[in-house]
Amino acid sequence: MFSLHSTLAEPAGFQLWEKFLFSALIATSAWLFWQRFGVVLKKIFEAKKDADFRLAPLGRRVWDFFSEVMLQSKVIKQRPLPGLAHAFVFWGFCAFALVTLNHAAVGFGIGFLSPDGLFGRFYFYFAAAFALTCAVGIAGLFVRRFLVRPRWLGEHLSWESGFIAFLIFALMVTYLAQFFVPEGSTAVHVLWWAHTLTILVFLPIIPHTKHLHLVLSPATVFLSRGGFSQIPPLVGDEDFGLIAGTDLTQLATLQAYSCVECGRCTEHCPAANTGKALNPKEIVLGLRGYLNEYGPKGEEPLLGKYNSQEAVFQCTTCGSCEFQCPVGIEHLPLIIGMRRGTVNTGEWDDEHGAKLFLALERGSNALGIATAERDKFIEKAALPLFDGSQEYCLWLGCMGAYDPKGREIVADFARVMRYLGTSFGVLRKEKCTGDPVRRLGNDLVFQQLAESNLEAMTRAKVKKIVTICPHCVRTMAEDWKEFGVAPEVEHHSEFMARHLDRLPKATEKETVVYHDPCYLGRYRNVYEQPRDVVRAGGTLVEAERHGERSFCCGAGGGLAFLGEETGERVSHVRAAELAATGAKTVGTACPFCNSMFRDAFAAQGESAPQLVDIAQLTARRLPEVTTSATQ
Repeated sequence: MFSLHSTLAEPAGFQLWEKFLFSALIATSAWLFWQRFGVVLKKIFEAKKDADFRLAPLGRRVWDFFSEVMLQSKVIKQRPLPGLAHAFVFWGFCAFALVTLNHAAVGFGIGFLSPDGLFGRFYFYFAAAFALTCAVGIAGLFVRRFLVRPRWLGEHLSWESGFIAFLIFALMVTYLAQFFVPEGSTAVHVLWWAHTLTILVFLPIIPHTKHLHLVLSPATVFLSRGGFSQIPPLVGDEDFGLIAGTDLTQLATLQAYSCVECGRCTEHCPAANTGKALNPKEIVLGLRGYLNEYGPKGEEPLLGKYNSQEAVFQCTTCGSCEFQCPVGIEHLPLIIGMRRGTVNTGEWDDEHGAKLFLALERGSNALGIATAERDKFIEKAALPLFDGSQEYCLWLGCMGAYDPKGREIVADFARVMRYLGTSFGVLRKEKCTGDPVRRLGNDLVFQQLAESNLEAMTRAKVKKIVTICPHCVRTMAEDWKEFGVAPEVEHHSEFMARHLDRLPKATEKETVVYHDPCYLGRYRNVYEQPRDVVRAGGTLVEAERHGERSFCCGAGGGLAFLGEETGERVSHVRAAELAATGAKTVGTACPFCNSMFRDAFAAQGESAPQLVDIAQLTARRLPEVTTSATQ
């Protein structure tokens, strides 16, 4: 008759020679595992230390680990069906940990989970439930990878993935089968050894395949830099960025070996989706290939055999790759690090890039326009100068001060501030925050701009800043920290959302599709405030890709200043998505997005929707003549 004890606790007739064989197989499997894993571990520890790494705040790291690793929150949220299948496999392995330890102990006659006890009986059946869901999950993932196969997984079919899937499935089946065999039968012995051999074959394969993430990714998530797209500071006069293997840090090396090759980054990358050379997954795998060949002490350039200069300079720094990654890889510090290495050493030869750098070295704005034009705009728009007595410094930014449409947005937002009675002023002299050169990797020019602006703000006694540009907000609030503390800064969408109860509501609402700027959404997690502003003046409709999955306009990462892009234009792809909603108006909250879509919608002709900033939507509802507050 069936006996839970005989099948799961200890097979009958377990011989001494079998224990010796079992011991030898364990030792062999562990040795084979360490032969590769030890090499990877050595490379990680041989890499140079991350000078800016801090373990604090520990509480946030623990929560991220619990949420993203144990609960698989990001895996499930971003790809619900395959994510849930993956989660069932992961949870199955977690539940199996105690069973596997007991299984090994049984081989030596010292099993500690007794099916005669309440806990042991419960746990065997508990593990069986997870074994069933794990088997279903891995079967689903096999079908998806080998039969359905989305294009972002790549064209190459990996036999390793198929074999691993088979082993995981076999591991679950051999465990579940033990519940249905009679006591003392040969089947008990066969299943025990089948289960054992499956485990011992699986173990040494892990470090030789992408399944190394099973071991490394929990550490990668826990040891992240602690913020979205955190660009590490350069350390010392000899640090120019990521040039060769000697520049790769321990975190970069850990992340290179943690990639699971799931293709989520590729699926959402605007460059990869519009025919560019850049594929963020291949960037990470390229670093892994470099480390495998040259190691962290390699003197060969990182850009060459495994990654191309063309690819890293096609990144819009939208952050979709980093946001989507389920194993904690931070793509943007890697890509920007390689940009730094080639720009700071003078290896990057780009006509448009050189023009941009020169404009910011000699002037004050990325557009290379004379500052006198800014003065004329300020006078024409009757914008007051900041004298230290006003509540806000209205930061114009390059686009707000020099771009014609950007000026219209600033003027309309100033109308909103006046209507609310909020005192504000603009700086007499203002330089670019340095966002484009920061993302392109020119640290010298960025430092000059940051220090100059911080000094000007200190002299002017600026306490609070509001601006129409999310790029300026991010750069001031985060990137300037290397050189000083900027005043409190917020985006105009946040400002208007706070004062909606004091602003007129629309009587006749038009349909408006809102485009999420990358530097406001993913970088700052501001999604609802601009939508609240839109709803006050229109009927909000959503594009297919919106919120945290919004598709980039193509301007970020300094690309707005680098001339025509290769392949299909990112802005045109996004503009088509927005127009496809049927909305009469497209609402933006970033002057760069507005600029990119302006050209894209022009190509659509008379059928194109109207393009406005959310400040302009709001200003439309204001009385024609407003009473100016004391400025």
